[in-house]
Amino acid sequence: MTFMCAVAMFMGATAQKSIYDFTVRDQQGQEVSMSQYKGKYLLVVNTATQCGFTPQYRYLEYMQEKYGDLGFVVLDFPCNQFGEQAPGSSEEIHSFCTQKYGITFPQFEKIDVNGENASPLFVWLKEQKGFEGFDLDNKIGLALHKNFLKIDPNYAESPDIKWNFTKFLIDKDGNVVKRYEPTTDMDVIVNDIYNLMFN
Repeated sequence: MTFMCAVAMFMGATAQKSIYDFTVRDQQGQEVSMSQYKGKYLLVVNTATQCGFTPQYRYLEYMQEKYGDLGFVVLDFPCNQFGEQAPGSSEEIHSFCTQKYGITFPQFEKIDVNGENASPLFVWLKEQKGFEGFDLDNKIGLALHKNFLKIDPNYAESPDIKWNFTKFLIDKDGNVVKRYEPTTDMDVIVNDIYNLMFN
């Protein structure tokens, strides 16, 4: 590879400076520009249908219903990387979520959030906000913490997504203002959304 080619690849990898520069795929595999969400408040989430945190879908739908008319949107990206807890096709996942939790917010194509095939959007999100730490008063959080420590004592230093239902809160200008690990109390997130929109 020539020096100029290497520079070009580097520039391409770093060209996206805003969430609005990214393109994702919907459930049907059609490209969707994130620029269509300009001016919106967003909560970007990697989800799974067979996880201990799956009931958080109820809160996500509550947020969508409460703030949707005020310019807030939950963006749901199913991911099967954690315990293979998001099996099935995008259509099957959507059917489960609409029937069990009545979700009305957008769901996208199933993606990877870590590793060489990670969605560029999530690579960027992780660059903006690193791992925030599990709530160790939460039983699942404590169990995850102990399991990760066995694998890597320094796991908390990596910005990688650690588990299903990691969330990124985006303001109306496209800035990542907060990252929430799956053990964060959902009421905290609801309150943060309110404060972001009205304070």
